[in-house]
Amino acid sequence: MAIAPIVQMQDKDFAALRDMIYKKSGIFFQDSKKYVLESRLSRRLEELEMTDFGQYVAFLTIGPYQADEFQEMFNRITINETSFFRNQPQLDVLENVFLPRLLKAREPSRRLRIWSAACSTGEEPYTLAMQVHRTLGVRLPDWKVEILGTDISERCLMAAQEGRYTSFSFRSVNPLIIKRYFREEGSQFVLDPQVRQMVNFELHNLKDTLAAARRGQWDLILCRNVMIYFDDAMKRSCARMFYDQLAQDGVLFIGHSETLRSVDVPFKPVQVPQAFAYTKE
Repeated sequence: MAIAPIVQMQDKDFAALRDMIYKKSGIFFQDSKKYVLESRLSRRLEELEMTDFGQYVAFLTIGPYQADEFQEMFNRITINETSFFRNQPQLDVLENVFLPRLLKAREPSRRLRIWSAACSTGEEPYTLAMQVHRTLGVRLPDWKVEILGTDISERCLMAAQEGRYTSFSFRSVNPLIIKRYFREEGSQFVLDPQVRQMVNFELHNLKDTLAAARRGQWDLILCRNVMIYFDDAMKRSCARMFYDQLAQDGVLFIGHSETLRSVDVPFKPVQVPQAFAYTKE
């Protein structure tokens, strides 16, 4: 496939497009990131037989397929960098410290709920499923484990539901884990059906706090390396949503380059090295 030539974007079109994206998703593109939108959306302009971004802004504003096109745009502009067992030290803390603690606390109900927000193509929630699977072992059938992966990209979620991955998704993964939970089919690795069935996927925009509230409370919430793309107002809104949906003794995990210090939400950091986790005050 030939590479589409980069279409230059006028400042007024960038401002309009940036505002639309922010209003719809909370993702904020600084002035210095105009080239990102140009490079990721130039192919789309070619597909729509448009010659400039002014036409594209008009299409998103008054076109007959606005909702569908916004979804297509988010598929192209969002960064879906992920892998299995990404940031292993943090996941070790989750599995060795907080998961046993929560399982003990949930023993009376034998119900555990985990939300992987902005999960991209599913590597993170499936990683969590594997961790729960090997922690509970033979006790797993006696538990009701709910793991939900959500994302704003419908295309990513469709890929996640397939449970098929290439070797690129297994950077730094112990080969024994691959052998235990996957089978090779040509150049692909197919996830074990038992693990795949532990995870459900739903389309969700992190601006939609009402949809989050309808899903109830969670024992573990992971939203890693996402809030770095938000401005302070969106970070605050997102943190408040997670606070409201987190069980009183639950744990929120964020990315290693993120912090909640600047948001006015009563979270307290967990004093465990490499955790990058918060609990309610």
